Amino acid sequence: MRKLSCLTLLAIFGVFFSLAVSAQAQIGLQPFLSDLSSPVFITNAGDGSGRLFVVEKGGVIKVVPLGSTTPSVFLNISSKVSTDGERGLLGLAFHPQYKTNGRFFVYYTRASDGAIEIAEYPGEKIIITIPHPTNNNHNGGTIAFGQDGYLYAGPGDGGSGNDPPNNAQNLDTLLGKIIRIDINSGAAPYSIPPDNPFVGIAGRDEIYAYGLRNPYRFSFDRLTGQLWVGDVGQGEREEVDIITRGGNYGWRVYEGTRCTGLGPAACIAANYIMPVFEYSSAGQTNPRCSVTGGYVYRGTQGTLPLGTYIYGDFCSGEIFTGAQPTVLLDTARSIVSFGEDEAGELYVVGFGGTVDKIATPTAATVTVGGRVTTANGRGIRSVVVTMTDSSGNMRTATTSIFGYYRFTDVPAGETYIFTVRGKRFTFGTNTQVQSIVEDTDAINFVADSF
Repeated sequence: MRKLSCLTLLAIFGVFFSLAVSAQAQIGLQPFLSDLSSPVFITNAGDGSGRLFVVEKGGVIKVVPLGSTTPSVFLNISSKVSTDGERGLLGLAFHPQYKTNGRFFVYYTRASDGAIEIAEYPGEKIIITIPHPTNNNHNGGTIAFGQDGYLYAGPGDGGSGNDPPNNAQNLDTLLGKIIRIDINSGAAPYSIPPDNPFVGIAGRDEIYAYGLRNPYRFSFDRLTGQLWVGDVGQGEREEVDIITRGGNYGWRVYEGTRCTGLGPAACIAANYIMPVFEYSSAGQTNPRCSVTGGYVYRGTQGTLPLGTYIYGDFCSGEIFTGAQPTVLLDTARSIVSFGEDEAGELYVVGFGGTVDKIATPTAATVTVGGRVTTANGRGIRSVVVTMTDSSGNMRTATTSIFGYYRFTDVPAGETYIFTVRGKRFTFGTNTQVQSIVEDTDAINFVADSF
């Protein structure tokens, strides 16, 4: 295709280019799975098979082979799982050497009493049990292996509202924490990494970071190893944190950057690590209610700029990036999780029963045309109409015997320049700038002399 000069484009487009860009969705959803039963997570095994594994809240894990959209049962532990309230089978992590050792781990709430359990399969070996009495909310739910080979988990603060027992700041309980354990040392059922921050001092040795309310979904950047957590707020602020060893993230003293007044300590921001992103969930008319932590994009299909962290909100269905936050896509999904395939492409899990792949939006195409006439309405044949897009790419069409022209397969949602030229005619207005969103046959030109 021919291209107009940069100066010509700038002169003609002006503000129209920025309007066209802002009108386009930055990402889209490509349907992948449906008719699932309360799915809460999707992940891959890292074994080179390309398979994806979907966790359902009721206690079933389903596997989807590469190239298929038909899941089958991989594991069923529904008899062991309490599904009351926010409880359920919530997390799944495959050992980094799963391809050779076959080990994988699940995170669920126990049927008998709601306690949080992490268990290894095959063989149903209980790794750790964390008491979670009284309340059925704030269970956390993610387990994942870091680049250090250790297993991380994020139990919530024990539930209710405002953390009545102050669990998140209490270093003698694992609730409201990020924990890190070693399941490779041979010690049964696990050992403690020697550089965990409270080894040898007051506090539980398993604790890696604390002061979290409900770190329901977290993930590691597969390139840098950085740990990103979406921590669900009390009803005022939703936050995203980058976790560092030994860090105190403020709850219940702070909810995001907001001082709660709950204590037990004074609100001195310098004593805590503030979120990297936060947004408001306050107010009865606010559609946002609960952050769902996401992933840093490291895929190969150019869906997002490399290194972009995306996250979402369960109630509003929005997918965000950045601190404002910037809305990448407003969906109709109850976003309960994101997930990553082996190639680094991302997925969004809708609690209503769906999994969609996050993809570059496919532009709808339309048909665009019009008529070139004399002042008295007679069609003019053999006039060349040129259509130029915002990148300078040009297409031409020639008018028919009655003056009509047409362009097909035109991407909608862009702004185009239409110009007309004829050998025997002149036009007072020979250029039009049009934003195209649907089929149209009304881009007309009238000759004023010949």
